[in-house]
Amino acid sequence: MEYMDKNKKLKQPKIPNIANQIFIAVFIFISITLVYTLVAKKTDDVKKMAISDVAQNVIDGRIEKIIVSGGDVDVTFKDKTKGIAKKELESSLSETLYNYGVTGSQLASTPIEIKTESGFGYWILNILPFLLPVFVIIFFIWMLTRQVKGQGMQAFTFGQSKARITNPDDKNNKVTFKDVAGAKEAKEELKEIVDFLKNPKKFLDIGARIPKGVILTGVPGTGKTLLARAVAGEAAVPFFHLSGSEFVEMFVGVGASRVRDLFKMAKKAAPSIVFIDEIDAVGRVRGTGVGGGNDEREQTLNQILVEMDGFEPNEKVIVMAATNRSDVLDPALLRPGRFDRRVVLDLPDRSDREEILKIHSNKKPFAEDVNLKIIAERTPGFSGADLYSIMNEGAILAAREDRKKIAQFDLVRSIEKVMMGPERKSHLLSKKEKEITAYHEAGHALVASSLPYADPVHKVSIVSRGNAGGYTLKLPLEERRLQSKKEFLDDIAMSLGGYVAEEMVFGDITTGPSNDLQVATSLARAMVTRWGMSSEIGPIALESDGGHTMFGQGVNDREYSERVSALIDGEVSKIMNNAFTVARDVLSNNRKVLDAIANKLIEVETLEQAEYNDIMIANGIIPKKNEIEK
Repeated sequence: MEYMDKNKKLKQPKIPNIANQIFIAVFIFISITLVYTLVAKKTDDVKKMAISDVAQNVIDGRIEKIIVSGGDVDVTFKDKTKGIAKKELESSLSETLYNYGVTGSQLASTPIEIKTESGFGYWILNILPFLLPVFVIIFFIWMLTRQVKGQGMQAFTFGQSKARITNPDDKNNKVTFKDVAGAKEAKEELKEIVDFLKNPKKFLDIGARIPKGVILTGVPGTGKTLLARAVAGEAAVPFFHLSGSEFVEMFVGVGASRVRDLFKMAKKAAPSIVFIDEIDAVGRVRGTGVGGGNDEREQTLNQILVEMDGFEPNEKVIVMAATNRSDVLDPALLRPGRFDRRVVLDLPDRSDREEILKIHSNKKPFAEDVNLKIIAERTPGFSGADLYSIMNEGAILAAREDRKKIAQFDLVRSIEKVMMGPERKSHLLSKKEKEITAYHEAGHALVASSLPYADPVHKVSIVSRGNAGGYTLKLPLEERRLQSKKEFLDDIAMSLGGYVAEEMVFGDITTGPSNDLQVATSLARAMVTRWGMSSEIGPIALESDGGHTMFGQGVNDREYSERVSALIDGEVSKIMNNAFTVARDVLSNNRKVLDAIANKLIEVETLEQAEYNDIMIANGIIPKKNEIEK
């Protein structure tokens, strides 16, 4: 399946709204014109006069003061009114008035002030009314052009790398191996990378070449990205980080251009680390997608292969990548000389989980009853990201109840919240539904406690949480990597315990066991088709662990005949029916215990391990003891 959607439209750059820009420019122009008009209106209120009228008023003695500014004659009368007149620039005011019959004594009795009109301010005041609209129009055109140019230039930046760079001097974002708990083997493998970046001469002198590429594989949440950042932090080198999907665009050649730009930047900053997260976005097997060799994703992968193969030993640029699906990667990526070192990150064991919890508990105030060892024991199969979520949810629960410290109870509740979702206290069950749910969960718990290879029960509840109306929490006696056929069969019988209890007690079946049936059927089918646990089918793997790519070739949904398909269905049905019989026998032989557990659940809604074990012991059933080292 192609990772990139060919029908996905490239995000178009926003084109400036020209109508809005024109409206804004016109509004500014009108505002300036209005202000200028108001100023000019004040000038219009002044009485305009002929120069002869000015001469006559001087003769009559009605003028208090005259101000001459170039060709303008500003007159102030004794009654405080004002007037303005024009005169010839070549002649003085005195000469002009004398020609109109004003005597020297009359001129001497009238104050006349001469203003010299010159300098920068004079010219600005005179030409500003004309130039200001021009400046507004020029500014509008410049702003419009700049915005269009800025959007248009994005077409020339498609080929540039979008990597996020973490400098070694950035103390706030620096991560070291001390910040990564667990993963001891992975850190040992990566210490050689750190040593090479710090002291490459030691390796080169003896003829050794450090791996050019390191690929980190593991289930989601195991800390692949964090570990890559820790390598860069330990080596104190620049860290170029981006996702595999950031290479790919709709335009052909853009991804390859970004790869070239990325490695060019890394070489300039050498020694450095290039980290490509989720590399399976571009690194899948070539030749299986639509578009063949001209596919943009494949062109990007080709460029990555070329860049990695072209490295010289002394360039000191190491490529790290992370993926959850290493089985779908192109073989050319994994060959020696490219990603030739593979580091696997497993889910943490109990001691590693405790170390991870300690790291995530920094800056969190704990109450005296907090015991992280117990939390680590109750979280088998949790990844580092899940453990972080537990600590965070515990802090949120404490803050929600206005407490200053996180208690053990908060962390226990947060485990269940992360596993199954929040409590739905508003989801009230009717009396009949509550009774059905109680017998359903009691059936799960009783079957688990009675079968020899099932995990012990730690908690039973009929409080709705997430999509579940109730739940039975069981945890293994000890950490294990392998599971046997007997353990699977007991797990399937335990999953059918609620189904059998409902049918036995109420003579009817509800929709409650739907998820139990799905889980049990999937497990039975995996036993037959993936793990060779069927005597009828034999040791044959008929289905893969997931996905549609195996060994570099496409895998169909079904690669076996109709006859084998019928055999598989028969074996799955046989396993389920046998498990149903086992669960029915357990509940029929222990009906008294089933009623006791269900009645207690109806009364208190939740049974912790100690309370549940008391009921079992009181009815003659010895619960399994936890053999985990304290």
